[in-house]
Amino acid sequence: MRTISREEAKLVDERVAKELGLSTLILMENAGRSVAEEIIKLKKKRVAIFCGKGNNAGDGFVCARHLLSKGLNPDVLLLTEISEIKNEARINLDILLKLKPKIFKINAENFIFYKNKIKNYDLVVDALFGIGLKGEILGLFKEVIAAINSLAKYVVSIDIPSGLDADRGKILGACIKADKTITFLAVKKGMLINEGPKYCGKIIVKDLGFPFKR
Repeated sequence: MRTISREEAKLVDERVAKELGLSTLILMENAGRSVAEEIIKLKKKRVAIFCGKGNNAGDGFVCARHLLSKGLNPDVLLLTEISEIKNEARINLDILLKLKPKIFKINAENFIFYKNKIKNYDLVVDALFGIGLKGEILGLFKEVIAAINSLAKYVVSIDIPSGLDADRGKILGACIKADKTITFLAVKKGMLINEGPKYCGKIIVKDLGFPFKR
């Protein structure tokens, strides 16, 4: 099975931007749409998308928009302030906000309320952290991950389960245990070693709209 490292994935993004003119915004659109397509196939009605603030969250916002276009109305749960979401992720969040989806902000004060809601969803989408994560997950993010792992009926991770080191397959403080991971370009090395197989579930590789080559 072809694998790719965190650094190689970054270099591919830079190359396609320079050589093909495919911006991060376009790649994010292709990623989020492909995740939504896979979710539609699962025929789950009640969907929650848990989002951080980086590009992984941006994929989640695009996914939410495409689910809306297919007649689903997912809950989008933010673990950060909107003001902290920047660049392409913010562009996609702003688009989503104009469509008036159900967006909720989770914080320490209301965490128990939203924790208790997790068991009511048919499917939870993990868009918290992508392959760029290096430091350990702490605080509210760690609590939310533990709640998802213990209460969610079915979990789909975008690109990689949040908390899994993309190169080493090690757990960075806490990690989403996915039933299915939808990754892009190629399987990340850490998915196949150490704790990776235990936390990724079924891995599906999707393209991003261009032929992939190193």
